[in-house]
Amino acid sequence: MNAFAVAPDAVNLMLDFSKKVEALGLEPSLRELVKIRSSQLNGCAFCIHMHTRDARAHGETEERIYLLDGWRESPLYTDRERAALGWTEALTLVSTTHAPDEDYAALKPHFTEEEIVKLTLMIGVINSWNRFAIGFRSIHPVTARSEAA
Repeated sequence: MNAFAVAPDAVNLMLDFSKKVEALGLEPSLRELVKIRSSQLNGCAFCIHMHTRDARAHGETEERIYLLDGWRESPLYTDRERAALGWTEALTLVSTTHAPDEDYAALKPHFTEEEIVKLTLMIGVINSWNRFAIGFRSIHPVTARSEAA
C-alpha cells in the first residue's frame, strides 16, 4: 500500500511533525547516526538506505557508517554520540530493555534536559517511520549497480 496516496492528510501530519523535530537543533551528524542505528535495529532497509545517504550528504564518513552496528567497540564515536546511541537502542528495543536507568544517566553529562527531550522525540519519530516503511513494504531505490548484484 502507498500510504501517501491512500491517506495524504494523515501522512502529512507525520511529515510535518518530523520536520518540526528535525528543526529542534540537534546536530545533523548525530541525528543521522541515531536514525541509522534505530533503522538497523528495526531491520528497515528503506530507512537505512535513506539515512546513510543523508549522513554522507552531511559529511559522515563511510567508516563510521559501516561500523555503526559495532559502535560500542569502536573508538570512532564521541562520548555524546555513544550516549545518544545507547538511548536509541534502549528506546527502540523498549519492550526488552525497559529503558534502563543507566542509559538515561549516561545522557546527563553530554545533553541538557531539553536536548534529551529532543533526542527522545527524534528516536520516536524514526521508529514510527520504520514501522511505516516496514509495515507498508516500502522498497528502497535500486541502482543499476545493485541490480547487477
